[in-house]
Amino acid sequence: MSNPDYQQRKAFFDQLLTIYGRKPVLEALQDPAMQIYKLHLAESNKEDGIIRDIKKIAQQRNISIEMHERKALSRISKNGKQDQGVAADLQLTAYQPSTVINKETLNKAARRYIALDRITNPQNMGMIIRSVAASGIDGLILPRRGGAPLSALVIKASAGTLFRAPLFYCDNLAQELKRLQSDGAQLCGLSSHAKQSVFDTQNNASQIYILGNETDGVSKEIEKQCDFMLKIPMHNGVESLNVAVTAALIAFLGNR
Repeated sequence: MSNPDYQQRKAFFDQLLTIYGRKPVLEALQDPAMQIYKLHLAESNKEDGIIRDIKKIAQQRNISIEMHERKALSRISKNGKQDQGVAADLQLTAYQPSTVINKETLNKAARRYIALDRITNPQNMGMIIRSVAASGIDGLILPRRGGAPLSALVIKASAGTLFRAPLFYCDNLAQELKRLQSDGAQLCGLSSHAKQSVFDTQNNASQIYILGNETDGVSKEIEKQCDFMLKIPMHNGVESLNVAVTAALIAFLGNR
C-alpha cells in the first residue's frame, strides 16, 4: 500500500526543474512569474556584482538560499563545468505525470495532445511549448529521457510559457503511448511521406499527434503503433516544415 505523504512529496519534487549559471538564474529571479523553490550557491563564490544581485533579489522574494561546497553544488546542477557556482530549483506546477491521462479523461470528451519523440533542439522544444500554451490544446507529452531537457535555453525559447503550458512527463514514450491507445486514444504520427492529410482525420475520438526527431522523424517502434500516419500537404516543391512550425499548426488545428 502506497504512502500518501511519500507520493505527495514525490509529485512535488518531480515538478522541480533545476537551472544553473549566473545569468539564467538572475533572469529567472527577475521574472515575477517564475516560481522559485530554492536558490543554491557555492560557498567559494566571490561577492561580485551579479552574486550580490542574485542574493538580494532572492531575499526580497523570500526564496530559501542554501550554501554548498563546490562539489555538492556540482551534484545539484549536474554540470559543474558550467554552473558558475549558482543553481536554482524552479517549480513547474503544470508539470504532471502522464498517468493522470486515463480512460475516463479520454472518453469524457475528445482530447487533443501532442507527444514529442526525441526532439533534441532546445529552441524547437521551447517554441513547441509556447504554441501548446497559446493554443489551448489539452497538453504536451514529454519523455524524461531521449530529448532536449527542460533547461534555461528551453525557458528562453518558450518566452516563459514553460510555466503555463500543460506538460505531462513519462519515462518511456512508446510504452505510455501504448497504454493511452488501449485507454481509447488514437495515435497519429506525423510524416512527410504519409498518404493521409492531417485535415482528413478530425473526428470525435481523443487523438495524440506524435512529432518525431528533427532528422529521423518518428521512430520505427512508435510508427508501428500508430493508428494513422499523417502529413501536412506541401506545395511549391517544399518537402516539409520545421518541427516547431508543425507543432504550432497541429496545436491550433486540434483546438479549432
